Parts: sequence; structure tokens; C-alpha cells
Amino acid sequence: MALSSKLASVLRLWTLALVLSALLVAAGHHWAATLVPRGWLIGVLLFSPSLGLALWIVTQWRLPPHGAPVGEGGESGD
Repeated sequence: MALSSKLASVLRLWTLALVLSALLVAAGHHWAATLVPRGWLIGVLLFSPSLGLALWIVTQWRLPPHGAPVGEGGESGD
């Protein structure tokens, strides 16, 4: 039962990706003008996810207060 559920999930995802790909190809054939690559836009598209993730990590990361016990720090001796 679990295998068929996983297979159905993978097939749904694969179908969605195939439909999205077909839509992008169709849009490319019907596009009126060629797209001119812009360096700043490519940089924004490339670095936005990484910078957003780094910003999220920095805002969520909290260190314990100075002098507070950190807990078990490694392997036990017994």
C-alpha cells in the first residue's frame, strides 16, 4: 500500500512538471519579442534565494546567553 501511494505521489509530481514544461515551451513559441539578458536581473534571480535563506538563518539563529550551560558537549566517558 505504501509503495503504491509513493508511486502515485511521484507520478503526480512528474505529471505536474511535464505540464509546466509544456506550458513554458508553448509560451516560448508564442512570445512576441526575444528576451535580452540583463546582468542585474540575472544576478537578482540567482542570488535572491541564497541571500533570503541566509537572512532567515541569521534572524532565527539564537546563541545561549554568555555563561549559560550549553548541555552535554560530546561523548560520555562511560
